[in-house]
This record gives sequence, structure tokens and C-alpha cells, in this order.
Amino acid sequence: MSNIRVGMGYDVHQLVSNRDLWIGGIRVPHTFGLLGHSDADVLIHAICDALLGAANMRDIGYHFPDTSVEFKDADSKVLLHRVVGLIAAKGYRVGNIDATVCAERPKLNPYIPQMQQCLAEVMGIDVDAVSIKATTTEMLGFTGREEGISAYAVALIEKD
Repeated sequence: MSNIRVGMGYDVHQLVSNRDLWIGGIRVPHTFGLLGHSDADVLIHAICDALLGAANMRDIGYHFPDTSVEFKDADSKVLLHRVVGLIAAKGYRVGNIDATVCAERPKLNPYIPQMQQCLAEVMGIDVDAVSIKATTTEMLGFTGREEGISAYAVALIEKD
């Protein structure tokens, strides 16, 4: 078994009225929020899937099903903290995260340092190990039509 592993995660949620917008553990001011069983933090969900994938532990829906009352309106930072614990139980720790959020609006660049700090604290790693980028889809597809937001993440984990 390798001492270093890489995992990839992807998530998408629909934008809707009357919901707060949570991305990277930070509440981002916007007229719409993301629809989901939990707080629908698309970035954290992609990171969770990347970490779980790297450890060969299936996906976020397997561990935190949307059919469970326990996870209704859950704070995704709690889910991420639990995922870090799950991979730690297999002897792994987070090496680094590289993620991209795709959203036409709102502009996320001003919030990225806060997101990095928040996620680093939740995962117990240095802020320099959390890379977050924001992009648009140049008004193409569901993201471009502002129907939803997606996120991609790659995680490197290492054996303790």
C-alpha cells in the first residue's frame, strides 16, 4: 500500500431562493443559496469526496446519506471534520487540497482567503496547503445560466 494517495472530488448544487450561500465554510452574501439536504456547501462536499476517494472509502453520500435526519441542514464543516477523522482511522492525514469553484456569480475571489483559513482549521493543516481557485464558465451551461454552482477538488493524503 502506498504512503501517498491522491483523490478527486466533484459536487454540484442548484441555486435557489430563500437559502444562505455557504462555500468553503464561509457564508457568502448573495441573493440565492444552494439547495441540498445539508447546508449544500459545494466546495466542502467536493473536498470530502476527494479525501474519501484517496483513502478508498467511497463517497460523502455513503457516509452522510441525504435520507438521514441526522444530516438535515448539517454544517458541512462538521462533515469535513468527520471525514478527516475517517481517513485518520486508516492512518492517513491530509497533505494538501487543490480546488476550483465554478460560479458565474457572486464573485468569490474576495472570500478565498477566509475559505482557506476556515478549511485549514477544520482539517488541522497549514493554510498554505489549501489552494482554492474561482472561475466562471463564460456564461455557458447551467453554471453560466446561474442555475447552479459546481466545485472540483483534488486531495493528497499521506500515511502517518
